[in-house]
Amino acid sequence: MIGETFNTEAYLLLPNQIYGGNNNFLRGKSSRGPDSLPPSSASRETGVISPKFRLPTESEWEYAALGLTELRDFNIYRGRKKYPWQGQYTRTGERKNLGDQLANFKNSDGDYGGIANWSDDGADITNEVMSYEANDFGLYDMAGNVAEWVLDVYRPIIDDEFNDFNYFRGNDYSTYAITSDGKAILVGSDSLSYTTLSNGKKIPTNMPGDLKVRELNDQDTRYRTQYDRSYNVNFRDGDNSLSVTYGMDDEELKRLIESEGYEAVTRRMYNSPLTEDTDTTNDEYDYDGKTNRTTLISDNVRVYKGGSWKDRAFWLDPAQRRFYPQDQATDFIGFRCAMSRVGQKTSMKKTRN
Repeated sequence: MIGETFNTEAYLLLPNQIYGGNNNFLRGKSSRGPDSLPPSSASRETGVISPKFRLPTESEWEYAALGLTELRDFNIYRGRKKYPWQGQYTRTGERKNLGDQLANFKNSDGDYGGIANWSDDGADITNEVMSYEANDFGLYDMAGNVAEWVLDVYRPIIDDEFNDFNYFRGNDYSTYAITSDGKAILVGSDSLSYTTLSNGKKIPTNMPGDLKVRELNDQDTRYRTQYDRSYNVNFRDGDNSLSVTYGMDDEELKRLIESEGYEAVTRRMYNSPLTEDTDTTNDEYDYDGKTNRTTLISDNVRVYKGGSWKDRAFWLDPAQRRFYPQDQATDFIGFRCAMSRVGQKTSMKKTRN
């Protein structure tokens, strides 16, 4: 079907149904050349199809930005780093380029690039990638130039809630919808779903050619030990004093539940404006005009890190974190992709003597 998008997962599960089952598309057949390899020839095992790209989690990003390769004694870093480079200052101490700035940031009010010929970072706004030295992991621009999105939904407290492996806030589990005979289902142009962004724009949440997904139900989670529901963004959601229901008496709580619903009260910790719209029958944005909203922290804001061309040096510290609505773009936030490694951690094998 011309107009469908290509979806890798759909290709792997239903290779003969993508593009409406048109073999001219499936096998690359055209009037100008012979058939290409059949769909069954491409798989992740062969290396033809790579694992998915994604945003790094906050803990992954911070680890990569710090580039800690020097000696460490438990949690005490020898030669502690404040920035992705060695030392406590934003300028290099190397003799060949002594005094040059190591990142693109805002030096002071009205001074985005540094005074001419001194303490100059070489750019007033964004600069070319790799204009500054890489960190100890060989990664460029992990501080300054543009800040970067990470995958985590923002909450003020993280380490008190999660403390093992590379914790991540934002899990929203789903599964592929299947037919009665166990086959996956492709999304058609007549079965699109929509959502409304915070700026009022209505967009589709899936495209023709994607695999149809659904939320997990009680049967799916019955024997799960790590989660018991599909939507887990609010898992162990931090400080109770920030809760919507904190300090309310029983009558106030009852009225709130009657007006917004039990799920809305118990599953949404922060009293932030409602931006989600699941009504697909109209193109109007349901503006939240309530005057009792107390915060902008919601399930729709993501963490960004790293500092940018318009930030002071304070934000170049990889440990600093801020949030921004996930559906909005700016001139000071970019992103880089990560990939989950398939196989062992390293290709270097230790040999026995």
